Amino acid sequence: MPQTKHHLPDALYSAAQVRALDARLIATGTTGFELMHRAARATWRALVRHWPTASELSVLAGHGNNAGDGYRVAVLALRAGWQVRVLAVAEPSRLQGDAALAYAESLAAGVVVEVWSPSIELRGVVLDALLGTGLSGDVREPYGAAIEAINASGLPVVSVDIPSGLCADTGRVLGVAVRADLTVTYIGLKLGLFTGDAADQVGELQFSDLQADPQIVAESAVSAQRLNPGNLPRLAARAPSAHKGRFGHVLLIGGDRGFGGAILLGAESALRSGAGMVSLATRSEHVPAALARVPEVMVLGTHSANQLMAPLEQASVIVVGPGLGKAAWGRSLLSAAANASLPQVWDADALNLLSQGDVRLPKGCVITPHPGEAARLLGISTAEVQADRPAAAHALSKKYTATVILKGAGSLIASPDGRLALCHQGHPAMATAGLGDVLAGLVGALLAQGMNAFDAACLAVWLHANAGEREGKSGRGLAASDLIPTIRQLLEEQAPCLK
Repeated sequence: MPQTKHHLPDALYSAAQVRALDARLIATGTTGFELMHRAARATWRALVRHWPTASELSVLAGHGNNAGDGYRVAVLALRAGWQVRVLAVAEPSRLQGDAALAYAESLAAGVVVEVWSPSIELRGVVLDALLGTGLSGDVREPYGAAIEAINASGLPVVSVDIPSGLCADTGRVLGVAVRADLTVTYIGLKLGLFTGDAADQVGELQFSDLQADPQIVAESAVSAQRLNPGNLPRLAARAPSAHKGRFGHVLLIGGDRGFGGAILLGAESALRSGAGMVSLATRSEHVPAALARVPEVMVLGTHSANQLMAPLEQASVIVVGPGLGKAAWGRSLLSAAANASLPQVWDADALNLLSQGDVRLPKGCVITPHPGEAARLLGISTAEVQADRPAAAHALSKKYTATVILKGAGSLIASPDGRLALCHQGHPAMATAGLGDVLAGLVGALLAQGMNAFDAACLAVWLHANAGEREGKSGRGLAASDLIPTIRQLLEEQAPCLK
C-alpha cells in the first residue's frame, strides 16, 4: 500500500542509487515488467483514493519506463470502466523493453492511443508519464509544450514516480516541470522530491516499495536521511537533582544599533530551549529592552571586544551573528569569538563577514546560512546554490570543517564526515524575518545541553520547522517569537524533561 508523506521511509536516494537498487531487485528474480505492473497498481490505487468520483483519464506518455507505467495504468483504468486515452508525446515505436511490452498490452486491451498535439484538449484526471528520474538537462520539445499544457489545463494531475521536469537529485526545475496534485514514487525516495523547487511541484507524495526485498533495500547506499520523530536525536531526561550548571551557558553576541531585536530573539530562544544559563553581549542601548523582555538573561552592554573576555571565559557555547552588523563593532566582537575554543553557532552577519575573509571560522562550529549567504561563502551565485542544494551543503561543510544548516524549503544538514539529513516540514507563513535568529539560539541551547554539533543541528531544524508548521496553520502574520513556546512544547513531547 502506498505511504503518505507523513509515513515515509527515512532513506533518501539519488537517481543513480535507485536505478542500482532496481537493477539488484531484477537480478534477484523480480522481472522489470513485474515491477512496472506493481508500480501501475500502486499508482492506480492512489489515484482512485485521491479522486474517488472521477471516471476519465488522460495519460501523457513519453518513451521511457515512466511511459510503460502510464500504459499499464491506462489498462487498469479501462478495465475499471473509465474513459481512457493515452496521448503519446513520443512516438510509441521508440519504446523499448518493458515499456514496449506495456504499450503492446494496452493496445491489446483496447486502450485508445493518439499522437499528442498542443491542440488536443485534456480531460478528466491527467496522468503525467512523460519523463522520469534519468532527466539531467533542461526539458526539450515536445515535452516542454506538453508540460505547459498539463499545467495550464486546470485539471487534477498525478505524476508517475516524479513530476516530469523535476531533477530527482536536486529538486531543481529543469526549465519547466509538471505541477502535480499527487505524486506516487517507487522503490526508494528520491532526494529531489523534498528540497529546492520540489515543494511547488510534487503535491501530495505517496510511496510504494513495490514489495522490494527489505534486505536488499537495507544494504543499498543512500544519499541522505529524512528527519522524523522516530530517528531524531534526543536529549536525555533530567535527574531530579538537576541544576542550571549542568546544562551549559550560552553566550549570544550581536545586536548592533538598529538590530537589537535579532539577538534578543536568539537569547529568548536559547533560554526557552533548555540552556542552563544565557548571557547576552549587545549594544548598551539595547540593555533596557533585553532586561524587560527576558529578565532571566544576563545582559552586558558591550562597547569593545575587550569586554567579552570575562563572558567568554564563563560560557560553554557561543552564538554569534544575529544583528551583528558588518561595521567595526561587529567585526571586533566576531574576531574575539573566533579566538575562543568553544562550540559555536555562526549566523547572519557572522557568515557575511566570514565570506569577506575578515575572520576564520574555528573548526567544529555550526553555521546556518540561507541560500544567499551560502552563495557568498562559496563564491558562487544564489541560483547555483539552489540548483544543487545537497552539493552546496556538502561543499560548505568540507570548506569550513563545520556542520552546515542550509536553510530553505527542504532544509539540509551536512556534516564534515559526509552525512546529510533533510527536513521537509515547514509552512509558507514562515517566510518572515527573525526565524533564523530563533533557530540559532535553539542550536546553541542544544549544544549547551551536551549534544554534538550534527545532532543539535538536526534536532533544532526539525523542532523549528515543525513549530512553524503548527503555528503556520493560523495563516499569514506569523512572528518569529510565535515559534518559541511551540518549540518548547515540541521538545517536551519529543524528549520529556522527566522520565
